[in-house]
Amino acid sequence: MLAFPPGGPTDTLARVTAKQLEKELGQPVIVENKPGGNGAIAANLVARAKPDGNTLFLSSIGAIAINPALYPKLIYDPAKDFVPVAMIAASPEVLVVGQGHPTNTANEYITRAKSGGVKMASTGVGGMSHMGIVQFKSATMAKVLHVPYKGAPAAMTDTIGGEVDGFIGDISGLLAHIKSGKLKALAIAAPNRSRVLPNVPTFDEIGVPNVYVNNWYGLFAPRDTPAEKIEAINAAVQKALVSSDLRAYAESTGVEFIKGTPQQFAETVKRDTAHWSALIRSEGIKLDE
Repeated sequence: MLAFPPGGPTDTLARVTAKQLEKELGQPVIVENKPGGNGAIAANLVARAKPDGNTLFLSSIGAIAINPALYPKLIYDPAKDFVPVAMIAASPEVLVVGQGHPTNTANEYITRAKSGGVKMASTGVGGMSHMGIVQFKSATMAKVLHVPYKGAPAAMTDTIGGEVDGFIGDISGLLAHIKSGKLKALAIAAPNRSRVLPNVPTFDEIGVPNVYVNNWYGLFAPRDTPAEKIEAINAAVQKALVSSDLRAYAESTGVEFIKGTPQQFAETVKRDTAHWSALIRSEGIKLDE
């Protein structure tokens, strides 16, 4: 089950991965979209599903590592209701503006944001693009109006159309529009440049530190799912990640497939939950922002 609408980068990743997992597992793998609540709707449905290994949650970082600090009465407990199965991929985020936007560099954008202010889109309150906006505001002291959307496709469309001034989103979902010229990429929200956008500087390189938004995607199973099921699915994922189809997808989108054990994924979840929870508390982020 997927917490994002059809057509976005997470949906595309899910379908490419599902197709390969069908080959490895020898059974159909169906992608079901249940967007809303920064992943809370899909997460709750999977948390209540039968723990037989047949219902899994493909989540980005938001529903697992961000929601606990954002929602005071979350209807599921990521730490208790799920078992990490396998990380699949990670994708750094990039600041983009529409082709008609008057700024052409990140420094020009920051100057504009400090003087007159900008409207910046996100995929929703508490999502990684929102966390990128929070870090951008904190690092630059810019004037930013946060405009949350229900998923990446709508945020991207309005950025291209000039309804908003910018969007910090996954490179994987924006790359085609960047290459076509519909979007201008200004800065990478990661410690290093992207191999698919080698001419785009990082925020560090333009003198804006600590804007790091690396979104990961991984599979989770309901608690009490048998350990042998978890290990079998993880093994299938590891084989899928080195397939020619997924390697080609990585080359064309800029995502990085991450191999590892369920235990390694659990450590990543624990670390990132602490990191983003601390940021949410320190910045006083509320659901109505």
